[in-house]
Amino acid sequence: MEDFDKYRALLIEFNRHRRDAFWTYNGLDFENKFVHKKQVEFHRSDAKVRFVFGGNRTGKSECGAVEALFWALNAHPFLKTAKNAVGWVVSLTSQVQRDTTQKKILRYLDKRLIVDIVMQSGSREFPERGIIDFILVKNKNGGISKIGFKSCDQGREKFQGVDLDFVWFDEEPPEAIYDECLMRTLDRNGSIWATMTPLKGRTFVYEKIFMREGVNENIKCFSMSWSDNPFLPPDAVAAMENELSADELETRKFGRFMEGTGIVFGEFSGENIIEPFKIENAESFAVSIDPGFANPTAVLWIIRDNENNIFVVGEAYIKNKSVAEIAELIKIKQKELNFPFNKNGEVDAIIDSAAKQRTFGAPTGVCEQFRENGISVDTNVNKDVLAGISRMKALFKNANGERKLFVFKNCVNLINELRGYFWGDDERPKKANDHCIDALRYYIMKPEIKRAQVKNALGNIKSKFLNNI
Repeated sequence: MEDFDKYRALLIEFNRHRRDAFWTYNGLDFENKFVHKKQVEFHRSDAKVRFVFGGNRTGKSECGAVEALFWALNAHPFLKTAKNAVGWVVSLTSQVQRDTTQKKILRYLDKRLIVDIVMQSGSREFPERGIIDFILVKNKNGGISKIGFKSCDQGREKFQGVDLDFVWFDEEPPEAIYDECLMRTLDRNGSIWATMTPLKGRTFVYEKIFMREGVNENIKCFSMSWSDNPFLPPDAVAAMENELSADELETRKFGRFMEGTGIVFGEFSGENIIEPFKIENAESFAVSIDPGFANPTAVLWIIRDNENNIFVVGEAYIKNKSVAEIAELIKIKQKELNFPFNKNGEVDAIIDSAAKQRTFGAPTGVCEQFRENGISVDTNVNKDVLAGISRMKALFKNANGERKLFVFKNCVNLINELRGYFWGDDERPKKANDHCIDALRYYIMKPEIKRAQVKNALGNIKSKFLNNI
């Protein structure tokens, strides 16, 4: 308890009783009786390399962000840190950086301590809307520390040439980038930590980190499960369990390693393939496009009913056509399926954000070409492949055996792709014959679809509760 009392006392002194997110982190306002003990264990560790393996909403990313601020502000309750620290926050993509890591840093960072914000893109007046390059902050000693933001999609070269005091990885980076960052911390005797869900199976993290704990005294691993998070309501746990496939429950709930081998969509079976029928209780209609450049263009027509069942009712698999020709085929299919047009007589659709690129020898991007030809496309799609696969697997069949995603039997290209989609050697799916799968994934990852599934799960929980009264 002495260490924990010190933990509270130092934060109280530093925050001067300010009631902001940093102050209330982990129940430190004394009004909240709950404390996330696993987070405290992580903060107390002096290991040079710390990995937190946790499922979704276990609190792993929160402690990763706060640890970065402990270092940057030179206000660590347990460790002696550099006076004017320089560190990186590393995300998988710039989009994930904007939506997750920098959002958490900005949430916990007292705005009065910010000296400057330099943007990669967007306005420094509204940094949460753009992509931050780095933040300069006042630390406890009156000096200046620097928090830089990096994304793995920048490539290894962008991670070279700088000495660092700390690096936080949110989710598993490529091995080459991890190795490069490890080298960046050697001269300053710095620290690396990662907060991740081990969805990719037994990668280098399993071999280099997980299996080396206890052998290498510089490595410490922590496991966080839903039960470790006292701030997670029981109904939220039940809802998430309802969304998971059986083979992912262990990883998402407990943060345990999952083997990424064999067929990807093992949950997809004949029970998900159904005869076409008229859906009387349709709640929403959607068209999703994976545009082809050298490859075919895949288009799916999707209906969600008022019980949040999802039906893929039509497809188009188009080769060697211009955007104008593809648009015309889409409009014809839209009429055949009795899908609605918008008030301007156009087809609303979501499309891969890569469609912003110029191709087909045209002076404008593919999305502009579609819009010029009556297809109102939205490029704001979440392209997180592993998260999308996870959600699709749970919809095909969740841990409770419930199926919510169905494919009409005449969608033969999608069915063939789902049955022939395999994991590759790099713990990611083999990039081949996945055009319809990509189009379906863009739709499944829409925020409103996620909300609908959670609402449905909570409804089931409520019904079970009422039936047991």
